[in-house]
Amino acid sequence: MSHPPLAAKAGIAMSATLLVVAFALPAAALRIDLPADTSKLKSGPGEEAAAAQCATCHSFDYINTQPPGKPLAFWKAEVEKMKKVYGAPIPDDQIEPIAQYLARAYGDGK
Repeated sequence: MSHPPLAAKAGIAMSATLLVVAFALPAAALRIDLPADTSKLKSGPGEEAAAAQCATCHSFDYINTQPPGKPLAFWKAEVEKMKKVYGAPIPDDQIEPIAQYLARAYGDGK
């Protein structure tokens, strides 16, 4: 039975040692600085509730880039989707007021 050459054994030992050392060293903390949010919501009744709930998960740019002129039903479905599908922590009693604000400020105004 043949044995691996001494150089191969040394290479394997060196690789194993490097792996152990690499995993034993503390990882440097990764810091990511995000740019400041420069978008704002349009003012109006319900703006504060929308700002508090929507900004929990995304920037206001997400709202500002939605198709204009959509009715209340669209906005209510969007707010409900954020809660049910994406897990946004929107209280049930805030869904309607937020949707109404979004429809007035960004939708068809009704």
